[in-house]
Amino acid sequence: MPKVSLFIVIWVLSSICYLTPFAVVANDEARTNEQLEAVKKAIAKQQASLKQSNKARDKILAELKRDDIAIARAAKALSKTQTSLKQTAEKLVALKKQKKQLTEQKKSQEQLLAKQLRAAYSSGQHDYLKLLLNQEDTSDVQRTLKYYQYLNDARIEEIEAFQATIAELIDVTTQYQNQSTKLEELRVVQTQQQEKLKQQKSQRAKSIAKLNKSIESSNDKIERLKQEEDSLVAALAEIEKLARKEAELTGLSQLKKKLTWPVSGKHLNRFGTRKQGYLKWKGIMIATPVGRTVSTIHSGTVLFADWLKGYGLVIVVDHGDGYMSLYGHNQTLLKNVGDRVESGEPISLAGQSGGKADSGLYFEIRHKGKAVNPRLWCR
Repeated sequence: MPKVSLFIVIWVLSSICYLTPFAVVANDEARTNEQLEAVKKAIAKQQASLKQSNKARDKILAELKRDDIAIARAAKALSKTQTSLKQTAEKLVALKKQKKQLTEQKKSQEQLLAKQLRAAYSSGQHDYLKLLLNQEDTSDVQRTLKYYQYLNDARIEEIEAFQATIAELIDVTTQYQNQSTKLEELRVVQTQQQEKLKQQKSQRAKSIAKLNKSIESSNDKIERLKQEEDSLVAALAEIEKLARKEAELTGLSQLKKKLTWPVSGKHLNRFGTRKQGYLKWKGIMIATPVGRTVSTIHSGTVLFADWLKGYGLVIVVDHGDGYMSLYGHNQTLLKNVGDRVESGEPISLAGQSGGKADSGLYFEIRHKGKAVNPRLWCR
């Protein structure tokens, strides 16, 4: 092989060997960039999916809130109707008793009046003038006049009493008929309200099913509970700022083991125990039927009465000196913000609001924003 050709071959081979590493590096860098772009696209897709999922979940929560509030209104109206029914029924019983007494009184007066008329007739009062003219003694005439005047006054008095009894009996009978009509109307309203409540509960059940379906893992559940707890803490912090310092509200510090639980029922957890993951119970969950009356543990002022994510319809009472009690998952609230309540006064009806599968009441006591064990106060 000529020297020039050999040189050219060697030069070409050496050039190829020299350039190959750079080509490999370029290819690796291109692949890395492609993988990075793929990862970025996957992250963006996941974020979009998560955003869409959160948006859908927020929509379900809004539906749940709407359903809970609708149920609360229907339950409150039904509760008022039932109270009216009870009062009307009691009034009817009283009117029936009064009507019976008046009827007996009327009968007695009729008999007495008939007796007086017969006595007057027997004594010859029908010939009153003749009796007067036949008496010669002036004193006898005066006695006779007084006697007949007495009998006449007695009859007039009995007649007036009899007329009053008749008028009262007519009035009571009219009232009885009106109350009977009202009772029937209230029963119709009650039936309609019960049907409406049933429909709204059915709608709420669908919202809860959708909400449960949207929760995919235990991590999601922990995150949801953490968000709900943070929401509650934030709400209580705002409430505490608005708490009115009233001289007569002295707090709960002197009432340990002296207060009554807000509702009767089985306690489903212990304060401070594990709730989910690293989260712990800040209150007590009490199992109790839907519609059971919830009473405040002590006198105070209502600071909050509204729907809260994760806790449903919540009512918070300020007891003074930094003490507050919280009642959650109610079916309906019976008090409004600013209302003064006394110990043992009904403030709500227990329920399942906030997405609860079973009926119950969530109860907390807090002091200066920090949750404390309700068992130290309630017995």
